[in-house]
Amino acid sequence: MRTETRVNGITEGRISSQLLLFFFPILFGTFFQQLYNTVDAIIVGQYLGTAALAAVGGGTGTAINLLIGFFTGLSSGATVIISQYYGAKDYEDTNKAIHTAILIALIGGIAIMLIGILFTRPILELIGTPEDVIGLAEIYMRIYFVGSVFNTVYNMGAGIFRALGDSKKPLYFLIVGCLVNIVLDIVLVGFTPLGVAGAAWATIISQAVSAVLVIIYLRKLDEDIRLSLRHMRPDPVIVRGTLRIGLPTGIQSILYTISNLIIQANVNAFGTATAAAWAAYGKLDAVFWMAINAFGIAATTFVGQNYGAKLYDRVRKGVRISLLMGAILTLLISFAFLILEEKGLMLFTSDEEVLAIGVEILLILVPTWITYMPIEILSGVMRGCGKTLIPTIITIVGICVLRALWLAIVPGRNPTLFNVFFCYPLSWVITSGAIIIYYFFGDVLPKKKK
Repeated sequence: MRTETRVNGITEGRISSQLLLFFFPILFGTFFQQLYNTVDAIIVGQYLGTAALAAVGGGTGTAINLLIGFFTGLSSGATVIISQYYGAKDYEDTNKAIHTAILIALIGGIAIMLIGILFTRPILELIGTPEDVIGLAEIYMRIYFVGSVFNTVYNMGAGIFRALGDSKKPLYFLIVGCLVNIVLDIVLVGFTPLGVAGAAWATIISQAVSAVLVIIYLRKLDEDIRLSLRHMRPDPVIVRGTLRIGLPTGIQSILYTISNLIIQANVNAFGTATAAAWAAYGKLDAVFWMAINAFGIAATTFVGQNYGAKLYDRVRKGVRISLLMGAILTLLISFAFLILEEKGLMLFTSDEEVLAIGVEILLILVPTWITYMPIEILSGVMRGCGKTLIPTIITIVGICVLRALWLAIVPGRNPTLFNVFFCYPLSWVITSGAIIIYYFFGDVLPKKKK
């Protein structure tokens, strides 16, 4: 295997600076990615009303993520392999891994499109979507799934750039796509009779723009690793490695989403106002998730490259710094949302009943965000090391199974919003504790030599 000498700040630079330089483009990138659905929700909520808002958010987003999230988890295996090869300066296998990853994205996008279109209605019925919402939600989801290939190609391409240590290009692609989405949302929702279908088409077209930019710039990488149509063939070894690392994460994502669908079904039982409040809160809640997810992605790439280079002490130090940064960021965001309360929710609706329910949900969940932070960062660390099976088992039991049991027992006896949403902090505390124990006492990293 051919290797070369290149300067790589992730394996050689100051750890805190490299993490921040990598983190902020990812943070802004996930911010603009979230804007795709947030802009839909703001414009739909203001122009089309409460039922349409519930149709493009809440349960609809969770149902879409059932398939998209599985692919994203699966594709993480490809990006970990790329980062490890690149960190080890093995550019021949890096190139093979890039081509294999894009093929996986194309096949995965087609599969998601077919499955999504076929099962949209059954999923919406399964989670008890309100009658005045289900028709609009079905229209939105079916159109959204038509553009699945653009979504998977963009996300895989962005993961490839990040695995190579470049978190800026995915940000630029998303900014362009987001601006296209905003303009099209205003035009198609505000000035045509398309309704929620206009919001879905705006999202698809903007994702297509981002996907095209990804392919163009993958073809402009250094000659020995650039994407080439002539080399578009899967490497069996890399496919197996991708499945070994990514499949547990993908399964975890599915089960995680199923637990959220169970929660959505409980929310829907309270009526359309509560479903709309949960959808509006979810758009604000996404600010925290995208920030902590950015740390998780940064940790995966940092650890992946340094693990590939066998710099284990550097990995340990990077983990400590990531946890500290993650804790500080989580507390800052939590305090900001507790101060804003109703003001943030008013971006999406002016309905007083929806706003009151949204504030109640916010006060239950926001103070407990800090208990989730170790799960995201340490899971990212362990993905970077190629260790996903045990963290997946921990998460399935601590998040999915525990939530399902809680929701099957407690809200049925006393159906209040607090009893429904308390399953979040309960599962976060237990899962965080188990993940921390496994990281420090398991086989994640080679033991220090005395």
